[in-house]
Amino acid sequence: MSLLSHATIAHIADHAGKIVTLSGWIYNKTEKGKLVFLQLRDGSGTIQCVVFKKNVSESVFTTARCLTQESSCRITGTVRADSRAPNGYELDVHEIEIVHLTQNYPISPKEHGVEFLMEHRHLWVRSAKQHAMLRIRAEVIAAAQEWLNAQGFVRFDTPILTATAAEGTTNLFATQYFDLGNAYLAQTGQLYVESGMLSFGKVYCFGPTFRAEKSKTRRHLTEFWMIEPEMAFATHADNLIVQEQFVSAIVQRVLQRCANELQTLERDTTILQKVVPPFPRITYDQALALIADHYQEVEGCTPLLWGEDFGAPHETLIVQHFDQPVFVERFPSRIKAFYMEPDPARPEVVLCADLLAPEGYGEIIGGSQRIHNADLLEQRIRAAGLNIADYEWYLDLRRYGSVPHSGFGMGIERVVAWIGGTQHIRETIPFPRMLYRMYP
Repeated sequence: MSLLSHATIAHIADHAGKIVTLSGWIYNKTEKGKLVFLQLRDGSGTIQCVVFKKNVSESVFTTARCLTQESSCRITGTVRADSRAPNGYELDVHEIEIVHLTQNYPISPKEHGVEFLMEHRHLWVRSAKQHAMLRIRAEVIAAAQEWLNAQGFVRFDTPILTATAAEGTTNLFATQYFDLGNAYLAQTGQLYVESGMLSFGKVYCFGPTFRAEKSKTRRHLTEFWMIEPEMAFATHADNLIVQEQFVSAIVQRVLQRCANELQTLERDTTILQKVVPPFPRITYDQALALIADHYQEVEGCTPLLWGEDFGAPHETLIVQHFDQPVFVERFPSRIKAFYMEPDPARPEVVLCADLLAPEGYGEIIGGSQRIHNADLLEQRIRAAGLNIADYEWYLDLRRYGSVPHSGFGMGIERVVAWIGGTQHIRETIPFPRMLYRMYP
């Protein structure tokens, strides 16, 4: 039930045959002689409001004709069922009250260049497809947290300003922190959330993360949001099962609750409907063999030597051979983070996996079993060239009640881009921060 007394377009069916007042903005207007058709949006949906000259006063008809794109107003009328309308209802207008008459709204229905739209991102978010994408983002975030909460995970907030880096400081933003030297904008909450895992058993953190990589690809942002669960007494195999259930629950909920938004985005949901456990699993070695056999099928793809990491063309090639998200597991330890547990049967690889989304959307989750032996973790920290003193607190987690544990991080924007079917990640966050974009 709405906390506000006025009607909303999303629940217009509850008012069929009744007189209501809708508050919103003019999305579009069409005039046909004695008829004016107003497309009104209120944030919850869009409805056509029909102004028939013979049914209203001269002043109301004049007001309808003078309304401009994105003018704010209150429109009173009778809700009428109409099977031809997108949401099954129209509003026969009785009265119009202008709240603000907009002049020269810069984003017209014509085509605009991306740079122009990004300069006007604060207005672009009102457009139908941007509105749909950001509503899907909100649903993904709600679905992720509610699923974890229902599974007994506890949200455990981690700092954005950190004294050390989780994986080295090469790609981090530094800032002077009073008299204590440099602080860094966090690239992950994982190390800190592990301390919560040893307190609550199952935890997750959720918040913005930052990478100072000078990347201009369609998959990268400088500031993005991560949700990072961590589980005590969980093996690598347990970790994969949780991930596939987690992702499936999110996708199926979006399919159920955001059908209109997916339709607005013209998203083919065929593959999304197949996102149900179990997901296929291949090893890094099997992925290399697949790439060697098929690399000529994808532009920019080349064979890899063992120990080299995948690029976007390699990930695209791999997922072409599956109709679901696919886990690639057991990567060489030298290309993964220092805290990942080695495979006991093959110590040169670690118990980790990347989850690749179908249709070329790339990695959406990275996860691993963590090293739980203090001596081995210290060796790995030193081998990575990191200052051991900076990680004493992290080693303490292995000195006092250590247990095998696993976790993963899911990038919200990557998941939204995949589910929404957009080709560029900049449309999955209200105000994207990229290499050459920090305004507005």
